[in-house]
Amino acid sequence: MNKISATKLMTILLFVSFVSLSAQERNEEPVTFNKISEHLYEITGGRGARSGAYIGDNGVLIIDSKMTKQSVDQILNELKKITDKPIRYLVNTHSDGDHVNGNPFFPTSVTIIAHENCRKEFFHETRDGDPSRWNDPEMKQFIPSLTFTENLNIYLGSKKIELWYFGIGHTTGDIVVYFPEELTAFIGDQIFLNRPQLIHSYKGGNSFRHVETLTKMLETLDAQQFCSGHSSMTDHEGIRNHIEKIKGYQKKIKELIHCEKTLEEILKEFKDEEDRIVTTIYNELQEKSEIENK
Repeated sequence: MNKISATKLMTILLFVSFVSLSAQERNEEPVTFNKISEHLYEITGGRGARSGAYIGDNGVLIIDSKMTKQSVDQILNELKKITDKPIRYLVNTHSDGDHVNGNPFFPTSVTIIAHENCRKEFFHETRDGDPSRWNDPEMKQFIPSLTFTENLNIYLGSKKIELWYFGIGHTTGDIVVYFPEELTAFIGDQIFLNRPQLIHSYKGGNSFRHVETLTKMLETLDAQQFCSGHSSMTDHEGIRNHIEKIKGYQKKIKELIHCEKTLEEILKEFKDEEDRIVTTIYNELQEKSEIENK
């Protein structure tokens, strides 16, 4: 058998990777602007989480940036079909890559906004302990430059957008972008309706605080509909059902711990796709027990 040189093998591997990536991009669902009101759109498709766009009197605000240049270019092109107003603000609801990796592909004139904890989490190690790509000096201009702690109002002419922080949940830096005229809130990954909720413990997320945070959101805002990163639009009942589902996990896992079940035994009581949320809640309860016993 003929031997393949290292250089030739590398060239083949790079070509295969390029073809695979190109095919993946071709198969990518196109970006679509779904109209909520005259001014507000939910953006689906592309690569990355669902996002949003709000067209004010004198400019545009974008919620989350998806993941790739291709997706951002589609957003910019679709936006031109709706308005000639410039994008003034890009809001990152939290620091996960499927919400922020598209930041570098927006115009440098755009002000990127997030909660101060979200900005800190840009520099956080990955789940595997690897250094953050955002530590590269060339990337720092694409990290949020405007942050807040509790709430921030943005005005695009007469149009008001409210940014709210209700506490720790999915991460420590998740925010709500609320449009009072539309009674609509964009809440990022603070709910998953079609799969178990993700809580990023490595970023300081906590399921018990998550319940408190969503409850506070419902008590504070007049929102009637909620757009999220990976689920279809929902309402108050959808949020309340989600809260009760998380509480159900917590109650059952707590009871199993009291029966001296190990984590491995507890996991067998749930579906495979629930492993992450079950493990998270188990670890939280164990940590709480250790603190109380000190």
